[in-house]
Amino acid sequence: MSRKERPGPATRRTGYVIAVLVNAALLVVVNRWPGWDAVPFLTGDTERVLELVNLSLIVSIVANVLYVVADPPWFKALGDIATTGVGLAAVLRVWQVFPFDFGDASFPWGTLTRVLLVVAAVGSAIGIMTAASRLVTGLGRRG
Repeated sequence: MSRKERPGPATRRTGYVIAVLVNAALLVVVNRWPGWDAVPFLTGDTERVLELVNLSLIVSIVANVLYVVADPPWFKALGDIATTGVGLAAVLRVWQVFPFDFGDASFPWGTLTRVLLVVAAVGSAIGIMTAASRLVTGLGRRG
């Protein structure tokens, strides 16, 4: 099995800056303009999930800013655990609250949304385990 090469530092840094800008834009869109309440299928219960959704975006912004400064594989893995862990908490909170009302749509949007939340949760759990493995491997190489 061959190891995949990491992109160069400039490419990685560009990706981190783009991630910061996208997450910052999402914070503005969700919380200010036009705001989550502009989305017709979101209910008032959306406020009950915003704290974790916002935290997930903020943790991602902080991690990506730190990656611009330094991104050795072990540090990137640690950041991935943090960002994915908070993201998983947000997904689980959205599942718990389920702040959606799709009305009398002929398509089962509620079921599809639940399936996507399960896929996101399972993918996040796998991502955390993968990042933990990369962290242990990276720290082992350092020592």
